[in-house]
Amino acid sequence: MKSTEIRNRWLKFFESKGHEIVPSASLVPYNDPSLLWINAGMAPLKKYFDGSEIPRNPRLTNSQKCIRTNDIENVGKTARHQTMFEMLGNFSIGDYFKKEAIHWAWEFATEELGFDKERIYVTIHTEDEEAFGYWTNDIGLPAERIARTEEDNFWDIGEGPCGPCSELFYDLKPEMGRDDVFHPDNHDGNRYLEFWNLVFTQFNHNADGSYNELPKKNIDTGSGLERLCLILQGVETNFDTDLFQPIIQETARLAGKPYHEKAEWDVAFKVIADHVRTVAFSIGDGALPSNEGRGYVIRRLLRRAVRCGKVLGIEKPFMYTLVSVVVDIMGGHYSELVQKQEFIERVVKAEEERFHVTLADGESLLAEVLERVKAEGNNVLPGDQAFRLYDTYGFPIDLTEDICAEQGISIDRAGFEEALNEQRQRARAARKDVASMAVQTSLYEEIKINSDFVGYSETAAPATVLAMIKDGEIVTEAHEGDEIELFLDRTPFYAESGGQVADIGLITVGESAIVQVTDVQKAPNGYNLHKAKVLSGTVAALATVEASIDHERRVSITRNHTATHLLHKALREVLGEHVAQAGSLVGPDRLRFDFSHLSGMTADEMALVERKVNEQIWANAVVEINEMAIDDAKKLGAMALFGEKYGDVVRVVKAGDYSVELCGGCHVRSTGEIGLFKLVSEASIGAGIRRVEAVTGKGAYEFVVGQERLLQEAAGKLRANVNDLPNRIDHLQANIKDLSKEIEGLKGKLAAGEVGNLLGQMTEVSGVPFLAAKLDGVDMDGLRNIADDMKNRIESGVIVLGAAQGEDKVSFVVAVTKDLNGRGIQAGKIVKEVAAITGGGGGGRPELAQAGGKDVSKLQEALNQASSILAGML
Repeated sequence: MKSTEIRNRWLKFFESKGHEIVPSASLVPYNDPSLLWINAGMAPLKKYFDGSEIPRNPRLTNSQKCIRTNDIENVGKTARHQTMFEMLGNFSIGDYFKKEAIHWAWEFATEELGFDKERIYVTIHTEDEEAFGYWTNDIGLPAERIARTEEDNFWDIGEGPCGPCSELFYDLKPEMGRDDVFHPDNHDGNRYLEFWNLVFTQFNHNADGSYNELPKKNIDTGSGLERLCLILQGVETNFDTDLFQPIIQETARLAGKPYHEKAEWDVAFKVIADHVRTVAFSIGDGALPSNEGRGYVIRRLLRRAVRCGKVLGIEKPFMYTLVSVVVDIMGGHYSELVQKQEFIERVVKAEEERFHVTLADGESLLAEVLERVKAEGNNVLPGDQAFRLYDTYGFPIDLTEDICAEQGISIDRAGFEEALNEQRQRARAARKDVASMAVQTSLYEEIKINSDFVGYSETAAPATVLAMIKDGEIVTEAHEGDEIELFLDRTPFYAESGGQVADIGLITVGESAIVQVTDVQKAPNGYNLHKAKVLSGTVAALATVEASIDHERRVSITRNHTATHLLHKALREVLGEHVAQAGSLVGPDRLRFDFSHLSGMTADEMALVERKVNEQIWANAVVEINEMAIDDAKKLGAMALFGEKYGDVVRVVKAGDYSVELCGGCHVRSTGEIGLFKLVSEASIGAGIRRVEAVTGKGAYEFVVGQERLLQEAAGKLRANVNDLPNRIDHLQANIKDLSKEIEGLKGKLAAGEVGNLLGQMTEVSGVPFLAAKLDGVDMDGLRNIADDMKNRIESGVIVLGAAQGEDKVSFVVAVTKDLNGRGIQAGKIVKEVAAITGGGGGGRPELAQAGGKDVSKLQEALNQASSILAGML
């Protein structure tokens, strides 16, 4: 039975049991700082388990893609270690419990998948008599095929929900006969394969370490798709299933080496197959290679796979060609792979090409380090230097070991591991320490109110003050000068979310008090929390007030927000469907939009995007806003914006027939209200992430007027008409080019004269012709030309030239004739020592080298020391 059928059978089976099929969440966790990646089937559903949200259906099922990289070194060396896997799950949020979970697990395994009932074994928690009764009395499983364990069968991650669990195992080697006492670790753990874990969440682990029964008990189960494939396809490892074999066979074709011939090759095949799946899925979900966080994981996996390619004799980028194989295997269920295949391939290829350059550079750096180590008489590479190559330059430690071994040098692995652990500790400290299931409480959550947002249709509204907070405490009155936070029963003030900034404005209490609202945020209970300052009078709880926003500011914000939607669509049309929003800011003065794209936009691309947005503005299309079921919104092709949280009923913003997005923000009534759209900047803000900024309406008009003013100012300085500026600039550039040629010719004549003067000043050091001279008004290029010319005019000798470049920069050039190189006299070594006297450094070829320094006051001293440096070498 193939993987696709197994996955489909799972989802359909639990759907028939009343479960709602939940699509796999992105590997990049949404609003969960406790996780680097989604690492378990229930991770995206924690909001239901901790009670912060109530699901539409308490019965859920999914096939969730997951990443775990804590044991990456074992991938390829064992039968089942992977960095990415699919976890099939069925969940109950306060609905069914142990009986149904056990019955359905048995039914699916034995009837849907056809597992041999005699080869299924289970484990339960030592004290879980309820589960034992269901397995023995209901299912009929003999007691000798049930093992009781304590630590392995209790799921507990600290404060929060927890409970006992029951694991299902399959006997892979029944020919060995039944064990007298079953335990999953029998036969070194190689006989019984765990394929399903049923977690019975029935307790709450309290902060003081105690446990109490949960009022609503939950079920969280997980079954690894790869393990089910292993059993049903009758193979020995996950890598021999249809989830991996096409990738391995294509890699074997590229390498010209067969699978299952050499152990070292097999490890490489498996690592490549595993890592390309993980990389493809993670890039498809918006993570891109970088030097930190998730991006570092992707980079590490890619580079590890490239190294394995070298083991197989593949010396050029190849991983990107395997992406299509991953798409063929899994694109049927994970459509994002199909949609972003081209983008994923481009990212992977670019990263591979970059790493091949890194390898070449790293080998050169390592050669320099090893030369230094040997010169010092050592045969051990210090751990901190090996770590620097690994961490700063991305040079793999195993490659460092191989190269060192070839030269009879070992690595201080203890020092390397110490530096590595220090780096890991710094990384952990940088992340928030968040209990992944603990329920947080605050003063805001104690305030139980009903509040409505009326700001979509009203910019001013009567309201009642329901609660006020000052200095962290609930108060009943606030006076002039007080800074407070307050809740209203109805409010026109938009709370910052979805990239749109908050409204500001006034809250007035008749003529007796004025409160200035400076910010509005979402409180934990979802209501709008107004941050404000009392400008005059006294405001009391339960007072009737008039709440009014800054209307003109809101109008500007709505123009920019609708323009952001149009921009998103235009970027996808011009640059490709891989473009995904990675952040936004919608303010009154401008809009900012971050998106995934590998290269900078060309001037033509920016012009085309700008044109497309303005065409939608000129069309003056109606902006329709409707609430509907999320499934209906998806059928319309609505795109979800970054960072937004959506429920079962969503708000759909449709700008004509052009843009359809899910959005809770404020928008214009028709695109014509935007007036004008103008891109003002485009830049990189990270690996594979670009940022554009734009202005609309009045802001766009003012930007254009400003640009026009600059043109007129430039034209005035050049004494030309604005329309004649291009021709005038061409003429000036031609003049500059001619003058530059004339200057270079004069420099050449001066240099020739200088060379003649300098040749007459040469002396000798230990019989070697030598000159050290300070030149005035000569730049680095001039020094290099003069030194090179002098070297060519003499049969043998050393020339050292120096010049000051301003008040804080020194330039040196050293030339050495080829005959002296054989005596160990090299220009690079001399210039390095000379420049060091002025606080600088440099290098170059044995015959010609250059360097820079910082201390101009020591220029003459450095030149005076040059003869001693040469004498020492001789």
